[in-house]
Amino acid sequence: MAENKVQVAKETATEKEKAKKTTESKASAEKKTVAKTATEKSASAKTVNEKSETVKKTAASKTTAAKKPAASKTTAKAAAESEAPAKTESKTSAAPKKAVAEKKAPAKKSDAEQSRLKLHYKNTVVPALIKKFGYKNINQVPKLDKIVLNMGLGDVKDNSKSVQMAIEELKMIAGQKPIPTKAKKSVANFKLRQGAVIGAKVTLRGERMYDFLDKFISIALPRVRDFRGLSDKSFDGRGNYATGIKEQLIFPEISYDQIEKIRGFDICFVTTAKNDEEAKEFLKLLGLPFVKKEA
Repeated sequence: MAENKVQVAKETATEKEKAKKTTESKASAEKKTVAKTATEKSASAKTVNEKSETVKKTAASKTTAAKKPAASKTTAKAAAESEAPAKTESKTSAAPKKAVAEKKAPAKKSDAEQSRLKLHYKNTVVPALIKKFGYKNINQVPKLDKIVLNMGLGDVKDNSKSVQMAIEELKMIAGQKPIPTKAKKSVANFKLRQGAVIGAKVTLRGERMYDFLDKFISIALPRVRDFRGLSDKSFDGRGNYATGIKEQLIFPEISYDQIEKIRGFDICFVTTAKNDEEAKEFLKLLGLPFVKKEA
């Protein structure tokens, strides 16, 4: 009986040890599986991280590759912009100089654009005057400075319509708008008030001056009745000459049916001549027909 009990005890002890071993083996197996799953999870996370890093690297390489030409373009643009202000500054600095040069030296007109009388002055009058008076400098040669037209309107000072018509006629003759001249004082005997329009004047220079003189010599004077020449006694001693016109109808711009009254005006030729002899020779060469003295 005692031996059986000992055997049973041994068997139970062995069973307990077996059970312990099985439980321990199960626990170790579970631990191993848990460790395996953890290692697998970590490995999969690593692979995912590596994949994401590779994707990021490829994207970064693409963006850098795309940015490089853009950066080169931006650098080229920046360089061009940096050069552009210098060019613009040089252009802007050169522009005022060009404008000043253009103002100082206006474009010269060709011979075809210049008036006929001006070309005659350059080609014929200047050499003839140099030969006769022996000028050493071409700037000493007399030239026409201006032509002034004066019309008196004292007889119609109270009629504004007649004054305007006379001013319009002078405008058509001269090709330039006249300036109305006003009274400086009030004179009771002449029924004149200060500021009243009593005349009109026009000052012609440049191309218009030569055009008017050409028209006056070639068209207007031949239409004067019983014309025998201009008087040579109207010089002022300083190289200026004045003459008068009795009828404005000698100019082709004026129509007989449209005028209100026949009226005349004064013409003053202002030259740079020093004396009357030079002025007379100069105007004669230009074409003004002076009275021929009888021998």
